[in-house]
Amino acid sequence: MDNSSPNPNWFLRARLKTRQLLLLVALDEARSIHRAAEQLCMTQPAASKQLKDLEDMLEVRLFERLPRGMEPTVYGETMIRHARMALTSLSLAHEDIVALKAGLTGQVEIGTIMAPAMSLLPRAIARVKQEAPLLRIGVQMETSKVLLDMLQRGSLDFMIGRMPEDEGSAGLNYEELTDEPACAVARIDHPLMSAGHLQLSDLAQQAWILPPPGSVLRHRWDLMFRRAGLEPPVNVVDTTALLLIMALLHQSDAIHVMPVEVARYYASMRVLSILPIELPCKMDAFGIITRQDHLLSPAAEHLLRVLRVEAGFMYAAPLVP
Repeated sequence: MDNSSPNPNWFLRARLKTRQLLLLVALDEARSIHRAAEQLCMTQPAASKQLKDLEDMLEVRLFERLPRGMEPTVYGETMIRHARMALTSLSLAHEDIVALKAGLTGQVEIGTIMAPAMSLLPRAIARVKQEAPLLRIGVQMETSKVLLDMLQRGSLDFMIGRMPEDEGSAGLNYEELTDEPACAVARIDHPLMSAGHLQLSDLAQQAWILPPPGSVLRHRWDLMFRRAGLEPPVNVVDTTALLLIMALLHQSDAIHVMPVEVARYYASMRVLSILPIELPCKMDAFGIITRQDHLLSPAAEHLLRVLRVEAGFMYAAPLVP
C-alpha cells in the first residue's frame, strides 16, 4: 500500500483526542504553551507531550517555537481551522441531542417565494407544529435572489425558490419541486367572467396590473403577446405590492397575472376569480435549496422531511433527499 495516499480514517488509527483539538485552539489564542496549558487545566509537560504526539502523527511541525512564544506554521493554521470546525460541530451535536430529548425545540429559519408560501409551506408547518408545538419556525418571503443571499450568509437553514443560472449557485444543493404556470385573475364579478372561453386577443386591450419591467414574469408576459402577433397592453399599473393589487382588482376592471398556485388560494377564498383562459406563460421551476457545507439541526431536518412528503402529495412527485 502507498502510505503517501490520503486515508479518510487516519484519525482513527492515530486516536486523535478532543483534548488535542482544544490544545490547538488554545495555543492559537495564547501563543504560549504555558498559558494554553493553564487554560485547559493541564500541566505544561502534558500539553507539550500532546502537541508533540500530534506533530509526530501528522509528520509536520505545527508551531514554530520562538523566544517570546509560539507561531503556527502553515500546517498549524490548517489544523487549527479544522479543529475549530470539529469542536463547533461537536458543540452543535450536543445542542441537537438536548433538543431531541426535549421534543424538537429550538429555531428553524426558512425562506420561500410566494407560490409555495400559499399552500405547500403552510401544510408542512401545520403538520410539524402538531408534532412539535414548542418548535419556533421563522419564515421569510422574498424573491429568490434575496433569499439566496440570506441562505449563503447563514441567515436561513434552507429555502424554497429558484436556482440562479450563474456562478451564484456554487456550494448549493437544489431539489426541483415543480414549475410555476401563470394565469390571469380579476374580481369575482368582472365582465370577462361571463364572456365564455377567452382568447389572448380578448386581453390585449384590457387594463392590467403587472410586475415591473425588468422582472422575469413581466418579460415572459410581454413575450407571450408578441409570440401571438399582438402588442403587449399599454394600460398598465406596475407594482408587486399585494395589498394594492387586491384593492385595485376590487375597485376597477383591471386584471392581473399571478402564479396559478397563488391564484387558486385566493379563488378558494372567493377573493378573486381565475379568468377562463390558459396562458402560455410560466415561470422557471422552483425547488428546495440548501447549503452543501451546512449541517441541519434535527428540527430543520424534520421540517425538510415533512416538506418533501407534502410536496410529493401536491406535485405528484415524491422526493428523495
